[in-house]
Amino acid sequence: MNLPHIIGEQAINKVIEEHPVIGEILEKYEIGCVTCGVGICLVKDVVSIHALGDETEALIEKEITDYLITQNITEGETV
Repeated sequence: MNLPHIIGEQAINKVIEEHPVIGEILEKYEIGCVTCGVGICLVKDVVSIHALGDETEALIEKEITDYLITQNITEGETV
């Protein structure tokens, strides 16, 4: 996943802790990061690990990016 924010380089468990909405977006596509006991995958890798295809990956990427914009998280900013 190619997120335009540094958030893509962070562990999914920490991102979901700070931004539960991202977990909700992933759950909508049956990606169970919220309940995963490990949670160390990088956000940018989460979707590709589940092999949902380019179209679905693009939809998830757009939803996460749109959410980040509503939170005023800009390029290069950490969560």
